[in-house]
Amino acid sequence: MLCRAACSSSRKLVPALGALGSRQKHTLPDLPYDYGALEPHINAQIMQLHHSKHHAAYVNNLNVVEEKYQEALQKGDVTAQVALQPALKFNGGGHVNHSIFWTNLSPHGGGEPKGELLEAIKRDFGSFEKFKEKLTAVSVGVQGSGWGWLGFNKEQGRLQIAACSNQDPLQGTTGLIPLLGIDVWEHAYYLQYKNVRPDYLKAIWNVINWEDVTERYAACRK
Repeated sequence: MLCRAACSSSRKLVPALGALGSRQKHTLPDLPYDYGALEPHINAQIMQLHHSKHHAAYVNNLNVVEEKYQEALQKGDVTAQVALQPALKFNGGGHVNHSIFWTNLSPHGGGEPKGELLEAIKRDFGSFEKFKEKLTAVSVGVQGSGWGWLGFNKEQGRLQIAACSNQDPLQGTTGLIPLLGIDVWEHAYYLQYKNVRPDYLKAIWNVINWEDVTERYAACRK
């Protein structure tokens, strides 16, 4: 079993982009479980490729983009800074999203949340089943690649469901604080579920780590 602490630390990303001087590079977080631990719901081959290839690529590309961005800052080249924004958003979002996703899953997951999170879900969606149906429907409905999210609207003090395209990060594009993300890029499920996204979404509820989602909910309410 790999160390959960290593993955948890990935929530603390590197210093703000644009700080001149030395820069700490992003690294691929370890999974808090083995690649085969989520079977039969998500098989080991998917998890290995998803983590060691796809997420690793986002991390590597993000480091390259940030180096170029820092060079552009030092030169005062605003045009170059603007040109790098799409790659920064895509690869940075990919790293942020997946770092959340891995901890949102657990071989001991499934069922329902408890306590204040469950009460908030009932308050904002009517019931846990209605929430589950809505997040599933939003995730199924993502056109092409993207994510379905449960987020927290800090201004309103309420939970909200949202979809993001590609690797757009939830908080950076909507202002919602991410609590639970469901990856609906084909690489997250195709090797096991082919093109039947609803089957993958039905299965993933069996490995949702409600303890992690609850911790995120408690932290953003402070």
